[in-house]
Amino acid sequence: VQLQASGGGLVQAGGSLRLPCAASGGTFRSYVMGWFRQVPGKEREFVAVISRSGSSTYYGGLVKGRFTISRDNAKNTVYLQMNSLKPEDTAVYYCAARSLYSDVARPDGYNYWGQGTQVTVSS
Repeated sequence: VQLQASGGGLVQAGGSLRLPCAASGGTFRSYVMGWFRQVPGKEREFVAVISRSGSSTYYGGLVKGRFTISRDNAKNTVYLQMNSLKPEDTAVYYCAARSLYSDVARPDGYNYWGQGTQVTVSS
């Protein structure tokens, strides 16, 4: 499956962004979908994950309560709604797909990755 993340940009602290990730070339509804982020010199950080049906979600501690992951299986798209953004949320955001809903915070379990979209939050 091919993944295409978009929606990044420059936003002021306290603002919001929504990142869509469109999937093609596979059966989208069969994949668990996740979002990660990375800044230069640091490891890729888990942000959020959503189950195949959308009934289960799980968030990283730094974004819980501010970010929301959702999916539309009819549109083959997963979304990351980011509210109350902080300068420390600045990173390249990646969407990723995996088969199993286990150890979801580990990036090495994801089989497919999008190209990333830059989010910059100014203070």
